[in-house]
Amino acid sequence: MRNVIFQEFVTIDGMAAGPDESVDFVPDSTQGDDSFGRHQLEFMDTIDTILLGRVTYEMFAGYWPAVTEGEDKQFADKINATEKIVFSSTLDRAPWGDFADARIVKNNAAGEVARLRQQAGKNLVIWGSISLAQSLMSEGLIDEYQLVVCPIVMGKGRHVFGESDNPLDMKLRRTKSFDRGTVLLAYSSAEE
Repeated sequence: MRNVIFQEFVTIDGMAAGPDESVDFVPDSTQGDDSFGRHQLEFMDTIDTILLGRVTYEMFAGYWPAVTEGEDKQFADKINATEKIVFSSTLDRAPWGDFADARIVKNNAAGEVARLRQQAGKNLVIWGSISLAQSLMSEGLIDEYQLVVCPIVMGKGRHVFGESDNPLDMKLRRTKSFDRGTVLLAYSSAEE
């Protein structure tokens, strides 16, 4: 069975986005960090499908296909070549620059992800896409939570886990610190 990995960049105070949905803290915390770059390239080798909500898809599709040089190129090459699925009830098409379009799933994200988990292949990753991730959390469909904690306190913004009446008991699987101060905390459900 394939695992669904939710890799999310968060501030020390648990924000996945700042005021006005800004995620500027992510490149501010990771840009130029070779140790983080190497880790992400290795991580890309463990996945073969990227799961995105509409907003994150639009942000990614507006950036990654246009990266043709510089320090992000090697990662861009991998992300551009990886299959992408966009969960959106409003999009009819999800182009990705000169690369293959992303596949669109218009409804029943939980059903589609449950089906994908049963297929042969590498792991699946969710980046950003907080609403999608929260809906999959509520269905118990996320196998690993990778929180990349950035060294900043935002104060206001969008919490990664939102509000819920059902606590998520987690078990720490591993940690890794990077040269510019970010720290990866990898968790799975305490029940596993």
